[in-house]
Amino acid sequence: MGQYVSLKYYFDKELAERLATLISLNYTLFPNEIFIENISKRVENKELKARVLIIAEELHAALPKEYDKSLIILLSILGPINKTEKGMFTNGYFLMPIARYVESYGTNHVSLSLEALREITQRHTSEYAIRPFIVNNTNECLDYFDIWIKDSSPHVRRLVSEGTRPRLPWAQKIDYINGDINQNLLLLDSLKNDSSDYVRKSVGNHLNDLSKEEPDIVLSWILERRTTMPQAVIKRGLRTLVKKEDPRVLDIINEL
Repeated sequence: MGQYVSLKYYFDKELAERLATLISLNYTLFPNEIFIENISKRVENKELKARVLIIAEELHAALPKEYDKSLIILLSILGPINKTEKGMFTNGYFLMPIARYVESYGTNHVSLSLEALREITQRHTSEYAIRPFIVNNTNECLDYFDIWIKDSSPHVRRLVSEGTRPRLPWAQKIDYINGDINQNLLLLDSLKNDSSDYVRKSVGNHLNDLSKEEPDIVLSWILERRTTMPQAVIKRGLRTLVKKEDPRVLDIINEL
């Protein structure tokens, strides 16, 4: 077995070279050498998130100042849609700086940015990049979520559940949508019986997040639906309360 190499080292000179090569095919003015040199110097001794941010910053410096023009260039290098439910956290890692670019520089172009995140999430994930938009542009996001929960791509449907998780791992904690847990539950209600196991797992994880804050509300919600939603979603959603040996939860689990 090969020696483990930290993911942070993926975001270095080699990735800068790959991005520069792809971008310059569609944008001949891209300063390949400067881009690669700057990233090589700046990422040294930096951790994962800092490296991703540095690459996003260098993309911003190297691309046209007009966000819409730069976004078109970046979207042109995304590659084919991932038609499976695997590989987005391996093959798609090179897209992390692009998602970070949208997160950092797309706040004044909400619709363009959300459309871009929809494209990115079908190849890697946008669950981290979308969170500032959920916080600061909640109603616009909800309008998109109403459409995305019916999207043909499980990656897009999953983004609705995963991006809005209050306690998403590796991400900053966020409040309920519009400060109301029922807004989160309303979205999950539309996804709890999704055809994709990938989406249903996200729903279960989201419910588990909510149960850490409002166990009574989550329990009541699940009890009302336990005959019409998958047992695996219920078990995943209640796993923290099971660990706490909440007798009400143990009764539910034992009856499944």
